[in-house]
Amino acid sequence: MPPTATFHESPRSTRVPLKVLIAIEGSAENRTCDGETIVVNRQGALIATGIELSKGMRISIFAYLTDKPAAARIAYVDPKNPRHCGIELDKPGNIWGCL
Repeated sequence: MPPTATFHESPRSTRVPLKVLIAIEGSAENRTCDGETIVVNRQGALIATGIELSKGMRISIFAYLTDKPAAARIAYVDPKNPRHCGIELDKPGNIWGCL
């Protein structure tokens, strides 16, 4: 890449409000809970969980609607409601069934 070139991140996919029941398993802390999505896109989702999760935590999720698992990490925890988290999928894709 020439020294004057700049890197531009590709745009994120459209966010879609969608309620999908999910199972969440935390690999490091052996936590398991059910939850649901609030908003989804190909890169991740905003989710509501039954337990508080930590930013940076590695998780596995399972979308019941599509019968698809995915690896992800907690990218954001809402400071006003710590049971609402933003997750980033390791491999962007449509595990939600609507995109």
